[in-house]
Amino acid sequence: MDLENKKEADKINQTDQMDLQEQYLDNLQPIKEGQLVNGTIVEINAEFVFIDVGYKSEGKIDISEFETPPKIGDTLDVIIVRTENADGSVSVSKRKADEKIFWKNLKKSFNEKLPVEGKIARSIKGGYEIDMGYNVRAFMPLSKADVKHITDLSELLNKESLFRIERLYSEGKINIILSRRAWLEEEIQKRQDNFFDTVQVGDIVKGTVKSFTAFGAFIDIGGFDGLLHINDMSWGHVKKPKEIISKGEELELKVIKLDPDEKRINLSLKHLKDDPWSHFEDKYELGEVITGTVTKLTNFGAFIELEEGIEGLAHISELSWVKRIRNPKEILSEGDKVDVKILNYDIEKGKISLGLKQVHPNPWDDIEDRFPVGKRVKLPVKNLSSFGAFFQLEEGIDGLLHLDDFSWTKKYKHPSELLNPGDEVEVMVIAIDKENRKIKLGFKQLAEDPWQSLVKAFPKGSIIEGEISSITDFGIFLKVQGGIEGLIPQVHIFDPKIETLEEAIAKYSEGDKLKALVIEVKSSKQKLTLSLRDYYRMLQKEEIAKYIHDDSDEDKTSIADFIKNKPSK
Repeated sequence: MDLENKKEADKINQTDQMDLQEQYLDNLQPIKEGQLVNGTIVEINAEFVFIDVGYKSEGKIDISEFETPPKIGDTLDVIIVRTENADGSVSVSKRKADEKIFWKNLKKSFNEKLPVEGKIARSIKGGYEIDMGYNVRAFMPLSKADVKHITDLSELLNKESLFRIERLYSEGKINIILSRRAWLEEEIQKRQDNFFDTVQVGDIVKGTVKSFTAFGAFIDIGGFDGLLHINDMSWGHVKKPKEIISKGEELELKVIKLDPDEKRINLSLKHLKDDPWSHFEDKYELGEVITGTVTKLTNFGAFIELEEGIEGLAHISELSWVKRIRNPKEILSEGDKVDVKILNYDIEKGKISLGLKQVHPNPWDDIEDRFPVGKRVKLPVKNLSSFGAFFQLEEGIDGLLHLDDFSWTKKYKHPSELLNPGDEVEVMVIAIDKENRKIKLGFKQLAEDPWQSLVKAFPKGSIIEGEISSITDFGIFLKVQGGIEGLIPQVHIFDPKIETLEEAIAKYSEGDKLKALVIEVKSSKQKLTLSLRDYYRMLQKEEIAKYIHDDSDEDKTSIADFIKNKPSK
């Protein structure tokens, strides 16, 4: 290209470039100081960040205004501080832009009831100070800090959260009051509404054990609670909820009841498993002996768990064949492992009748083989009662020695007159009542019954001799053979035609030996009744007979004299 043409081309290029510059400047947006504009980072050095804000010169921002390192190409809002610096650059501020945007958004959030962010910085009188950024501090009353009661103020410190603005200005001054509780309640309500909209009975949900009551535990399932009743914790017996779960423990539970109107949710742990009663007859049989665990003791029996959810009752009457048990605690403790027999069951009602004693033979079944009637045994006296003495034949089996069987002849008022607890005494088994589980023992039966001998030797009408053992208001007791005492009633002591009772009684003293007539003798009733009067009358008849047949009149004694005179000892 010749020189002239080259000059012409340069002239055209310069003209085009000037036109482009003029066109670019015409397209630049006019900016003013204090204006909020959006720009793009075009350069970064150690001190400044350069941003294109659509002006002929780039904006310059001190790098200290950035909390996180910026990158070329990032866009951000800035405030125009000065449109023309000494070096021709535009002075902009990111920090001022952020503050302006913050207050703009804060007013919007207050007016439109939107949540705002903040950090619980420190506890102050009556509540907390909230750091909202940009050197803005707000106050949150303690009552508005949480949906639960706060006991430890440090619990929420340094916690970042969302809040509702309850007050933004007061009397023209900046006064920000926040409520975290209001935001939490709204969020909980949303989650609860969503729960009832999406969850159905039978669904599995996750939750955290929040608190305990006597009847169960409350489970936090997203800021709202569901109830896990103690009866729904396990198919087995549960005394206290804390035996099954712990506070703060995370659980999977089945929803078993929903009440949207009352906002009630019932949860269950046990329904995650099958009801063990549905498989009962597959595992157990009537009459089967199985090992169980004592879970509860009452005054009427013991509850015994065969497996989780399968629990039966061993009634107090089914605990022992021989022991008289007043309370199951006498032989059992909670947690004991015991063998029991299944006596009966009702699957529909979920009930089992169990027996402990049926696991062992009934010692009363063959009691007659071990202690036949007539057997003599030497046993220690176990205890005394007002009517006799008890002896232990073997563990749980006692026999009674009644007062009536102490002696054939002597009447005892109390067993302590003859026996003391611990004395070893030979006794005889005299009767067994298996049905009522009673055994009668005898002491007097070890010797022959003297009454039988007496009846044979001294029938009614015979004369017997004895010694006066006592004189009472109702007669004279005469001890005869075998130690038997016979009674001479008052009417049989004297003949009223001849003497008075007082005169007759005065003739006798304890220890005197007498003869009397037997007027009644019964061994079954141990009764011997005697008569002096009839004895004297019999003697009188004999004397009269002798008198009639005797021709001699010498040494004759009158009948009256005979009766009045005291018989010879």
